Amino acid sequence: MASVHLRIAMIAPPWFEIPPSGYGGIEQVCAALVDGLVTKGHEVTLFGAGRRTGTRASFIPTVPEPQFRNLGQALPELLHIARADRFISAGAFDVVHDHTSVGALAAPLRPAPTVMTIHATPEGDLGDYLACLDHRVHLVAISDAQRRVRPDIGWAATIHNGLTKIGPARPAGTDGPVLWLARFDPDKGPDLAIHACRAAGLPLVLVGKCRSAQEYRYLEEVVQPLLGPDTTLVLNGSRNAVDHLLATARCLIMPIRWNEPFGMVMIEAMAIGTPVVALRRGAAPEVIDHGRTGFICDDPAELPAALTQVTAIDPRDCVAHVRRYFSAETLAHRYEEAYQAALAQRASSRLRATREVRGAPAVAAGVAVASPIPVR
Repeated sequence: MASVHLRIAMIAPPWFEIPPSGYGGIEQVCAALVDGLVTKGHEVTLFGAGRRTGTRASFIPTVPEPQFRNLGQALPELLHIARADRFISAGAFDVVHDHTSVGALAAPLRPAPTVMTIHATPEGDLGDYLACLDHRVHLVAISDAQRRVRPDIGWAATIHNGLTKIGPARPAGTDGPVLWLARFDPDKGPDLAIHACRAAGLPLVLVGKCRSAQEYRYLEEVVQPLLGPDTTLVLNGSRNAVDHLLATARCLIMPIRWNEPFGMVMIEAMAIGTPVVALRRGAAPEVIDHGRTGFICDDPAELPAALTQVTAIDPRDCVAHVRRYFSAETLAHRYEEAYQAALAQRASSRLRATREVRGAPAVAAGVAVASPIPVR
């Protein structure tokens, strides 16, 4: 079925530019989705932070500078949503796609239906919050693993993340170092990466986001005491530096300790032919084709052997895997389906409401209506 031209309001979080110049997995997804939708003929208006966008969308900034220094605070995101909704309330959009955390609270007031992608793991208060949302908010999970954390939430769909730039595949058999790429947090397992590479006798490059006080504290107290001549530390690397390290690494290591809802860096690595070695947590089994694009280990003790064997992986298989399942085109197609489902539900609800109003008994002027509260 041919897609219908849609006017889409895309609300990105206010923390980084779209696409990000460095760290920013959500922002990478937003950029890929925007360009994929524009390629399909849709009109996309992107609401974000900063002075520019590298996407093909029309761009409306809500703040002149990215708010990464305030990451995790509620007020910057609330202000971002309030300013975006002033434009959206004019009614010039067919659907709103919200990637923020707080935007769902405004969704019932919007003139167009809201599709909301949940990028975090719905544990604790976040899961309870999502379970309480209005049923008119169409919640999209980014993996089946994410949905399994809170199956009671009213999920509308599961749509894996995607990338714009895929390939070409790098040459096989690189002897570069193992690469760890994440924020400095115990959930991401940089200490496990150090121990695994040391056991395998392989050099390691730790490339990490380190901007918050919590990240600095973990880096200083846990990671730095483990560093040695076999490890190289890179803080807050630029996009170009990260791309070069991914292209020249032996493999990417993902020794995660938590239920990672997706893991964009895995498809970024495979998209240029770099295989991934990961622990079996979160969405890793959905993203990695075990034995073909990398290895999934059940225990940290298995990581050294996998790091030794990973050079047998064909980079072309990695690229083909990403192109088939995680491309911007596939991403845009799946979200087209989600938008159409949201629009169909909105039309059905309005039709049902109209029929109920027309079928309600008329009340003559001056005739009292019985109150459910007894009058004494």
